[in-house]
Amino acid sequence: MTWQDPIVEEVRRARDAYAKQFHYDLDAIYHDLKAKEHQNKQRVVPCPLKRVKASDQQDVAKPA
Repeated sequence: MTWQDPIVEEVRRARDAYAKQFHYDLDAIYHDLKAKEHQNKQRVVPCPLKRVKASDQQDVAKPA
């Protein structure tokens, strides 16, 4: 018997219903999300890049 979290199941159902509206087309989903982003009047704060050293000592940027 596997354990199931009702919140996770609810999120998965919502995600599936949203994707189904676009016939699971990732390009259509992307464009819908971008349109919603542009309609949103709230300020979006960008995540600054944090500089880290890679194993070969090259300077690499990754999200903070």
